[in-house]
Amino acid sequence: MSTFVNPAQTPGIGLSEEQAQLIDIAAGFCRDKSPVDEVRTLLEEDTGFNPDIWQEIAELGWLGIGIPDTYGGIGLGLGEIVPIVEQMGRHLLTTPYVSTVLAAQAVLRGGTEAQKSEILPKLASGTAATLGFCEDHGDWNLSHVTCKGSVTGDELALYGTKYLVSDVQEAAYMIATVAVGDQANLVIIPTDALPPEAVRREKIIDETRRAFAIVLDGITLPADALMEKGAAVDTLAHIELAASLLAAAEMCGGTYSVIDYTLDYLKTRKQFGKLIGGYQSLKHTMVDAHMGYERARAHLYSAAFLFGQQGEGEIAVRMAKAEAEEAFAFAADRAIQFHGGYGFTYDCDAQLYRRRAIWNAALYGDARYHRRKLADLMF
Repeated sequence: MSTFVNPAQTPGIGLSEEQAQLIDIAAGFCRDKSPVDEVRTLLEEDTGFNPDIWQEIAELGWLGIGIPDTYGGIGLGLGEIVPIVEQMGRHLLTTPYVSTVLAAQAVLRGGTEAQKSEILPKLASGTAATLGFCEDHGDWNLSHVTCKGSVTGDELALYGTKYLVSDVQEAAYMIATVAVGDQANLVIIPTDALPPEAVRREKIIDETRRAFAIVLDGITLPADALMEKGAAVDTLAHIELAASLLAAAEMCGGTYSVIDYTLDYLKTRKQFGKLIGGYQSLKHTMVDAHMGYERARAHLYSAAFLFGQQGEGEIAVRMAKAEAEEAFAFAADRAIQFHGGYGFTYDCDAQLYRRRAIWNAALYGDARYHRRKLADLMF
């Protein structure tokens, strides 16, 4: 049984009516669909997720939340997606949801009207998509692009390799960055244009995830696969913040769960005839973990509220990502330590959360990266 109060009733956080409803619905759905035994079963599957659950998510309408009703969506914002991703993180529910949401945001922000009209209704109804932004230089500046695109007549030829592309096996589209001339551009790549040998699975620390290297050499597309000219820089800045916000949501959910998991152990494990949760050194550390969670979650919902507002929104998102990363890392690390020798084994579920914490920390900038950005914004 959970140690904490219902997240929808957390004191001090003002949730919108939609957010409170979505937390309740998403909490029940993710709890029922993603017990830890199912999470471990999916570790051995090629896709890493259950396609039936993905279909149910589409039927719930969650994929259309951030898409305007003009394009078949519901017309809310990323602030209403945050509670869903938070609960997915809490239960380690893995699907192409975040990848698809971010791809939709990229098309919405930087696509031509024809691209929006064609692709967004598909994404709102359950077609998966992903992003291909990472390159071998490892720079978190998304506008630093070394993959090339060359336009000849009506044809676009691509060159280079994208790394750590999530969910590409399930995605119908990959939104990728390429440099055409000396300018960063976005291109929509139908994944059926990728030959099998161009897609190579990568080994990553979070085994609940799937990531791939995509070799673009020799791929040709119609020139109108390029997105709106001149929109890439603004779109990439938007995606960095959107992705950071959703990563913070997932990490807050994971922090909640791993603290709860550890507290259950401290209340049942005895050593020298006494419950180990009675020792002050462990109590105080768990209080620190809980305080870190509360700070991170307060920052998360502040960022969800302010997202999109010039200046304040960016500051809030970067604070949320940094706080969530550190809270999750601390709680998951202490979970491993407090489980003793068992905590360092593959059988202990604490390692699932620690791996997720490490992986999410590297997505779209770690805490130090975001704090450097904050220094420029605030001082």
